[in-house]
Amino acid sequence: MTAKDRASIAGAKRIVVKVGSSSISGDAAWRIPVLVEALAAAHGRGVEVLLVSSGAIATGMPFLALDSRPNDLATQQAAAAVGQNILVYRYQEALRPFEIVAGQVLLTASDMEDPTHRSNARRAVERLLGLRILPIINENDTVATHEIRFGDNDRLAALVARLVGADALVLLSDITALYTRPPGEPGAEPIDLVEADDDLSTYAFGSKVVNSVGTGGAATKASAARLASSAGIGTLVTSADLVGEALSGAPIGTWFVPADVRVSATGAIATLRG
Repeated sequence: MTAKDRASIAGAKRIVVKVGSSSISGDAAWRIPVLVEALAAAHGRGVEVLLVSSGAIATGMPFLALDSRPNDLATQQAAAAVGQNILVYRYQEALRPFEIVAGQVLLTASDMEDPTHRSNARRAVERLLGLRILPIINENDTVATHEIRFGDNDRLAALVARLVGADALVLLSDITALYTRPPGEPGAEPIDLVEADDDLSTYAFGSKVVNSVGTGGAATKASAARLASSAGIGTLVTSADLVGEALSGAPIGTWFVPADVRVSATGAIATLRG
């Protein structure tokens, strides 16, 4: 059932969860088992969970003796090739006690744009879910170029949610909610609810941030949340540390109310009834 509010996330059948590099790589790698425990709990009650996980490049950096995110494309690709393997291994090890198997799905922007590729990707993910496999999805950084990238995995997560007709999207961040302006600035207030027709231009989310391990920021999450909610998929933005509460329908984070439309697996938009 489509999640109309935060509380109904607990009853959603299919949920896409996105986590960023800074939440699960480097010194934050300890959070992977915590994240997995929450995903496993949802999986155990019959939810079809898809995880969109950043972190390939950041995870691979120490193994290439890199102190910061490389600027050149070839080294980014090399770091991703090493890091993606290690990242999925860490997830699988954390999933093992719950007897859940992970399935790796790597996508490029062209996979979403080409109808045949999009259909193939959807069919593969649907089969994984049917087999009770937990898909772990990431951009294929090893082959992606600057010209054909999604831009950030928040957008990828929104597109995946639309692709599979998810009932809800959960975007995990470093802060508990989106704010009207950067949280450290005077007058910053947490945003509780964003209606489908709210004007987001009144909020000073700030520009896209590129940090030492990844890309993203409040603006990209707001943009991705709007992309999903405009397609009829309710979206929650909250902290990675609150993933268990988020999947249980707790009153936390910033909730983007889904519009009264629904994007089917074929990409067509239909009006919701009832």
